[in-house]
Amino acid sequence: MNEYGKILVTGAKGMLGRDLCPMLEDSGFEVIETDINNLDITDEMQVMRVISSEKPDYVIHCAAYTNVDKAEDDLKTAALINATGTENVTKACQENDSVMVYISTDYVFDGAKNTPYIPKDKPNPINNYGQTKLQGEQAILKHCEKFYITRTSWLYGHHGKNFVETMISLADKPEVNVVDDQIGCPTWTVDLSDAIISLIDDKSPYGIYHACGGGKTSWYGFAKEIFNLMNLDVNLLPCTTDDFPRQAKRPRYSVMDNAGLLRDWKLALKEYLELRVD
Repeated sequence: MNEYGKILVTGAKGMLGRDLCPMLEDSGFEVIETDINNLDITDEMQVMRVISSEKPDYVIHCAAYTNVDKAEDDLKTAALINATGTENVTKACQENDSVMVYISTDYVFDGAKNTPYIPKDKPNPINNYGQTKLQGEQAILKHCEKFYITRTSWLYGHHGKNFVETMISLADKPEVNVVDDQIGCPTWTVDLSDAIISLIDDKSPYGIYHACGGGKTSWYGFAKEIFNLMNLDVNLLPCTTDDFPRQAKRPRYSVMDNAGLLRDWKLALKEYLELRVD
């Protein structure tokens, strides 16, 4: 094993994992990439067997059920992956003295606050996805001594379907309507990966962290910045959540205080777009 240690990543083929794994390797870690094809997190025996065999210093748990709207109709599957799956990984980490790093979400909050959420604020999810991710957090608090719960939000990256690419694909439409009454923190997968690596490298105290882009905006403001940075002339129109009904409720205000862990979301978006390949 190298001097930096060994890290096992679940969900390594996902949007976050595909940026995180090479960045971990560049930082000097030995990385074991796992995904559904070689680690089914819902299989408790398999999870224990794999983690006990590899004995990683850290497990970064990216695997998740992330379809927010579909979770309203398929709570059973969402809970199996996000709650039970996370509990399986957590118990295996505790058994093998591995540090657990869990990717959670701003959707554990109800959005009733008017100032940025801090890690100590009480969660109160208003949709099934947020509820199952909170159950994952609770499993960690119950079963694991060494952990980083990293709540992130409005995630986008070059290796997956996301809001930035959706907006760009709509740029030639006669008009684009985007919700302007939900406020949050856009986060680039690369910046989130940097934050995770920093927590590990700095041997930060175990606990809950908010790892989201700095500052805040609405989905409309996010779209406006995308089109401005790309010099695209788009007929962008603000609308309300009620104008754009979805199966799952979204918190109106899910801004989180990241305590300076990530840079301003606009700086990250600018770099993302500069590196983007059509």
